[in-house]
Amino acid sequence: MDADELPPGAPGEVTGEEPGETPDEAVDEGAARRHRAQVWGGAARSLWRPSVEGTVGARLRALADWTEGAGFADASPDVYGDGLVEVLEERIAAELGMPAAVFFPTGTMAQQVALRCWAGRTGSPVVALHPLAHPEVHEDGALGTVSGLRTVHPTGAPRLPSAEEVRDHPEPFGTLMLELPLRDAGFVLPTWEELTATVGAAREREAAVHFDGARLWECPTHFGRPLAEIAGLADSVYVSFYKSLDGISGAALAGPEELVAEARIWLHRYGGLLFQQYPVALAALRGLDAELPRLPSYVAHARVVAGALREALAGKDGPGWFRVNPEVPHTHQFQVWLPYEPDVLTAASLALTERTGTCLFRRWFAPGASGPPGVAVTEVTVTAAGLEWTAEDVRTAVRDFLALVDG
Repeated sequence: MDADELPPGAPGEVTGEEPGETPDEAVDEGAARRHRAQVWGGAARSLWRPSVEGTVGARLRALADWTEGAGFADASPDVYGDGLVEVLEERIAAELGMPAAVFFPTGTMAQQVALRCWAGRTGSPVVALHPLAHPEVHEDGALGTVSGLRTVHPTGAPRLPSAEEVRDHPEPFGTLMLELPLRDAGFVLPTWEELTATVGAAREREAAVHFDGARLWECPTHFGRPLAEIAGLADSVYVSFYKSLDGISGAALAGPEELVAEARIWLHRYGGLLFQQYPVALAALRGLDAELPRLPSYVAHARVVAGALREALAGKDGPGWFRVNPEVPHTHQFQVWLPYEPDVLTAASLALTERTGTCLFRRWFAPGASGPPGVAVTEVTVTAAGLEWTAEDVRTAVRDFLALVDG
């Protein structure tokens, strides 16, 4: 499922029928999803183009072209994690300044293994994390069901826990997991000083610190620190290859050599030691070369886009109430909230693209427990496609969008 199709705070990817749906309803939603993908994928102008848009042929040709230029065309395919997968693992360890790294087919598996390993090493099955963190919201209770772990929440505020909240939490825990950035709260990050203080508070409790760094690649601009310095605060870090880096799939867990060695055993036990993964490894290496250096420009332009959105929504034709969260994006992704039903806003988003060829917003969702009723939220991402947008382009698109909402 495209990230644009996944509501903030909703369970993870689903296929087929939703709970409570009839087969006809599931088919109708499948057709609607395909229609949305066709319309937005065919937009002449878009702030971002998700990797699931386009054709298989185009994606494979682009990857093959990069492979030739990068000198991997004559490399042998990997077998059970050797070859190109090992090249990727070494690259990740170097980028994050960690002693070692291991490739995983999914981030869910990588974090399951990381937290399970830390539970064994600390002697505690309790993980402290945010209630909006990925394992709590998007993994169907896998930590408890699969790994026998239990979670506690130092804070329920829409931000990462403070040092005081970690230090004063009444229950013991063996691992503190911090999601950087915290997606479902608006891709928010603490300040560098707040982050180091929170990590320090966990150390005072003799807890291990693990970073859910699926989008860690986006964080250096906000913190003003290189990736290795950020990652170096934690005992282990998970990173994704399809978030931020435009890869196909896959993830890596980086940390001490002894942890990574144990994680390889669990990788096999969890069924993640695949026979061949060279297309995924190559796409990840391409992302590190082509997308990682461009992320600071995406973050900078996301702030331009967010500012223009605020100006347009606050204007005389605006809805009267809105929220751009955070007001100044911490990464190249942020939320927009408007006081309409989600279906109304999704229909207007589609109509804007169909009539003008411009894709400003995509699908909208009810915020559920994370927000009040009667409003809807969407996520905005700015990547290479959005760099050509001026502030006036954004303001014009917002005015056209609002005319369709109120029309």
